[in-house]
Amino acid sequence: ADATGLQPGTSYTYSFTALTEGGDVVSPTGRTRTTRATGTDPVKLVVISCSNWQFGYFNAYKALSAEPDVDAIVHLGDYIYEYGTDGYGGDVAAALGRPHDPITECVTLSDYRRRHAQYKTDPDLQAAHAAAPWICTWDDHESANDSYRTGAENHNPENNEGEWSDRKMAAIQAYFEWQPLREPESGNITSAVWRSFQFGDVASIHALETRLTGRSPSLDWFSALAGATTPEDIAQRAGAKLAEVNDPARTMMGAEQEAWLEGELGKSVAAGKTWQVLANQVVMARVVLPNLQETLSPEQLAAQDNPFVQAMLPFSALGLPMNLDAWDGYPAARERLYASVAKTNARLVTLAGDTHTAWANTLYDAAGARRGVEFGCTSITSPGSGSVVKAVPELGQMFADANKEVEWHDPYGHGYILVTLTPEDAVAEYKKVSDILSHDWSLETKSVWKAVPEEAGVSGLMPA
Repeated sequence: ADATGLQPGTSYTYSFTALTEGGDVVSPTGRTRTTRATGTDPVKLVVISCSNWQFGYFNAYKALSAEPDVDAIVHLGDYIYEYGTDGYGGDVAAALGRPHDPITECVTLSDYRRRHAQYKTDPDLQAAHAAAPWICTWDDHESANDSYRTGAENHNPENNEGEWSDRKMAAIQAYFEWQPLREPESGNITSAVWRSFQFGDVASIHALETRLTGRSPSLDWFSALAGATTPEDIAQRAGAKLAEVNDPARTMMGAEQEAWLEGELGKSVAAGKTWQVLANQVVMARVVLPNLQETLSPEQLAAQDNPFVQAMLPFSALGLPMNLDAWDGYPAARERLYASVAKTNARLVTLAGDTHTAWANTLYDAAGARRGVEFGCTSITSPGSGSVVKAVPELGQMFADANKEVEWHDPYGHGYILVTLTPEDAVAEYKKVSDILSHDWSLETKSVWKAVPEEAGVSGLMPA
């Protein structure tokens, strides 16, 4: 339903009436707001990602629905998760009585429709949708874990999951049916959903698609390092994998979207808008693991009983990017994006999700030139690294100490970022709920960071 005749910069309320066998059913009243055509009024955004039904209650959705005067809620992906009850989060779901429907992994159009329908029954998610308009973009779990253009880590044709192209299109169709997002062309189910939003003279928001259209196949360290037993063997294998990572042919967005984004950045700058904001799925900053073998105490090392963490201990000594499913796995593509930022004199603010942890990052290109800032949000419910690294409360500071681009990192908890953009600054307030396993919770602000515009670019992040 498209409402017409709306005025810019105006809040509206709305509701729906559904005709049923028992008579008319009227929805709760929702609030939306149109964007401003001109002017420098502050732009308030709530930034969220990674809402796994099975891992807990959507308390963060309830909290953000009470934020006043929000212009838009930006969901950066993993709105649903495709796993069945025997997969990721199944144990927690069993304890809470909150299992996925269907109970099997989502593969078919019917599966994805049912999963979206289940998530929409949550009253806290309903409240968040009713609070403000949403800008949505998907990440991988709306289709399958670690997805890319031609496949996914969690897609297994040998297990009767069919062709990836069929599953991908089923996931996209269900997404269009259930999310506040129209097809770019009516009736055309496509992954090419990149688009821009204008907020007066303050900001342009460019929503990216970095999964299903142009992303080259994912790479990972674990397959490369499997069976390596000596430091020399680990280093040799890691070096070979790094050569693959650095292949200039690797792409995150694809050539068409790269060209589109450079054009959009240029138009936004030419129009005099202060900020060029990317609604982007994964972390853009360069991030290596701290050398855990040196920074952890003997007692902390002994406490690490998680197989993933145990595998990371010797790897962390190499000083290599830890997450190849982020922009670190596509460094040539990142440099092309930074070249577009430099060419257009854009003031880049990148929003990121995916990691289930919070980040405040200052971004630099390979030559060391500052190119922008990044606000990375934690999750609504999905667990972050702090849930598997035991007895290391200083883990976030270790990441900041080990990485030039990381100003602050919080690997614990769940919540959202409130981003306020003005001609004077871009401010990010990192907010967390105290619990997701109970309906009894509180909200607190953990940290506040800001950047200010410069003549051609943006300052580094600073505490606000």
